[in-house]
Amino acid sequence: MTLSSNTTAESGPLSLRALLLADAVTCAAMGGLLALAAEPLARLSAIPSALLLPAGLLLFPIAAFMALVATRRRVLRAGAWLVVLGNLGWVAGSLVLPLAGWTAPNGLGLAFLLVQAAAVALLAALEALALRHTRTV
Repeated sequence: MTLSSNTTAESGPLSLRALLLADAVTCAAMGGLLALAAEPLARLSAIPSALLLPAGLLLFPIAAFMALVATRRRVLRAGAWLVVLGNLGWVAGSLVLPLAGWTAPNGLGLAFLLVQAAAVALLAALEALALRHTRTV
């Protein structure tokens, strides 16, 4: 596997391109939720809005990058692997925040962190699997 090669990513609903596009859409949606509803979410979850708002704003350029990778004529493997690694970083950060005591979410907040981390981990796993099964061109 070379990171600099392009891939064909067009086979089926779980194609690399479809997964990257779904990732971009869900990333932008989560960014909108966190950015536009940081205060109400903070009250409900006990996760500080000072964490939620910047996290939400950070997701917009990430979603744009995901969309850029997904919509190229040929998906650049390095870009797709960067998306996978970024997703894994998001999952790690979501788990480390409460474990390290950097935030003390209530039950709803912890559930929020765990559910969204699980969703992102699933996307990362599916994208990695799709990358392993795409043809290099």
